[in-house]
Amino acid sequence: MQALVDREALGPLLKSRHATGHQIRTNKILYRYTMEIKNTYLRKSGPLSKVIFDEKISLSHQALGLHTYISRPHGNRLKAKNEIRISSLLKNAPEGMLRAVVVHELAHIKEKDHNKAFYKLCTYMEPKYHKLEFDLRLFLILLSFGRSL
Repeated sequence: MQALVDREALGPLLKSRHATGHQIRTNKILYRYTMEIKNTYLRKSGPLSKVIFDEKISLSHQALGLHTYISRPHGNRLKAKNEIRISSLLKNAPEGMLRAVVVHELAHIKEKDHNKAFYKLCTYMEPKYHKLEFDLRLFLILLSFGRSL
């Protein structure tokens, strides 16, 4: 891997695999993008109250997205909220990598753990999920060396 970075070959390799970027730069557009995927594949799952880009999520957190499930008392009932936060680093990533993180976080609505059912759900929503996740890891390596696509 280091050799690819040193030869400046990792960026071009990822560009050849992911030629298109995306225009998802605002929280409003990210919410619509996420809801489109959710409504296609997880129509019967719990609602999403918030989907945002989060500047605080970085490489040092070892995460690119966070899913939170909050239950609050509302009268004599519990009101549940699902929130998804996506690292702002993904504003400049190829669309497939952003989609992989969104799919990952959406899968947590139904499956809390990273188990076989979780990854089966991820590949149901995005058949190329494992390839995209691998390329996302390569993208993060590139960023950690101060390079970009």
